[in-house]
Amino acid sequence: MMSQEQNDLITRTGATTPCGRLMRMYWQPAALVDELLGERPVRPVRLLGENLVLFRDEQGRYGLIDRHCAHRGADLAFGRLEHGGLRCAFHGWLFDTSGQCLETPAEPSGSQLCANIRQRAYPVVERSGILWAYLGEGQPPAFPEIDCFIAPDSHTFAFKGHMACNWLQALEVGIDPAHASYLHRFFEDEDTSAAYGRQFRAASASSELPMTKILRDYDRPIINVEQTEYGLRLIALREIDAERTHVRVTNQLFPHGFVIPMSTEMTITQWHVPVDDQNCYWYAIFTSYSTQVDKNKMREQRLELYELPDYISRKNKANDYGFDAGEQRTSTYTGMGHDINVHDQWAVESMGAIQDRTKEHLGQSDKAIVQYRRLLRQEIEKVGGGEKPMLFLDEANARSIQGPATMDGIGPTRGWETYWMEVDVKRRRGAPWAAPVPRDIAGKVHHLTAAE
Repeated sequence: MMSQEQNDLITRTGATTPCGRLMRMYWQPAALVDELLGERPVRPVRLLGENLVLFRDEQGRYGLIDRHCAHRGADLAFGRLEHGGLRCAFHGWLFDTSGQCLETPAEPSGSQLCANIRQRAYPVVERSGILWAYLGEGQPPAFPEIDCFIAPDSHTFAFKGHMACNWLQALEVGIDPAHASYLHRFFEDEDTSAAYGRQFRAASASSELPMTKILRDYDRPIINVEQTEYGLRLIALREIDAERTHVRVTNQLFPHGFVIPMSTEMTITQWHVPVDDQNCYWYAIFTSYSTQVDKNKMREQRLELYELPDYISRKNKANDYGFDAGEQRTSTYTGMGHDINVHDQWAVESMGAIQDRTKEHLGQSDKAIVQYRRLLRQEIEKVGGGEKPMLFLDEANARSIQGPATMDGIGPTRGWETYWMEVDVKRRRGAPWAAPVPRDIAGKVHHLTAAE
């Protein structure tokens, strides 16, 4: 358990809070590129507790500026896109993507008022189907050269979903290997050939066993946690028998991301981004190491589950997440359908808007949660002391973070350490976009193989 003060430290992300200052030292997902398609590319955005408006001008440049006009505070989300910027519908003041006021048309001819008016603005870049914003001060960090950022557009797909809770409890479900055997338990296995685009439904690598059966039958994983230069590596081992062990390797990508295997061909890199202290969005990039991603199918699958324009799950607290008692008895552990995102959403939203960690009791299976919170406090303290936090990279060091390696497969009970690394290296080297092999993994594989 922790004190209320400690809980506030790691959950609150307002501009003046210690964790908020940490978060502002990283690029944050602000919107999907898809959200600014169409005839009027303007979107209100709430990010880290700040009210902003995102737009694309006639030249294709992105701008992210304060939502309320510097003149008298009218809402720029209802502004007009014209003449190189976003024009307030109240008095016609015009702002470009840098926040500079270009025109104050109600003022006398020759007035220079606009030259001294600047709307607060933040830089925006496009990466892998997501528009990223930097809300911090000074030069933004470089993007690490991880797989989801270096893969071509044809091999990635991005989506998002809203959760009505604090970002931290939403993140922590993704770095909890034990919960999948219960929260995502299915009592019957499906044809794995129809699993494209669906988590935990495919067969495990090097095996005909479906993931649903593995998670259901082997519910006491051995969990190993390693600190890395990008965050944490989590290894969950489910021993099937003396010869075979299921190995699942996932990663926590500091500060609020994680990377998990979706299938033998695809990974998911996901971030839980604070809207404010009581809401967050998960943003996910699906990365394929083999064929091009079927974007239409992936999008259609998810649009059946989420309401636009705010990407709110059709199953939510208002309708008890679709809970069905009959289904809970016979089909799924939760009785909330087959979308695991709904299961996760119920779990984290049921904790309250901000989980009260003063009342929790952690066990051995929560070791990744414990280590992540320790790491988060450590990096908050570093920023408070004027240091750069973990994964704040410059261009010269962007290549130092690659991968990170993931794995979901059945290997030998003795020698699984070498097995999972070799499978990951083979997959990455076989990618048509020639993704590099992370140096820490390549080095270990070479060393272990030589030792044999």
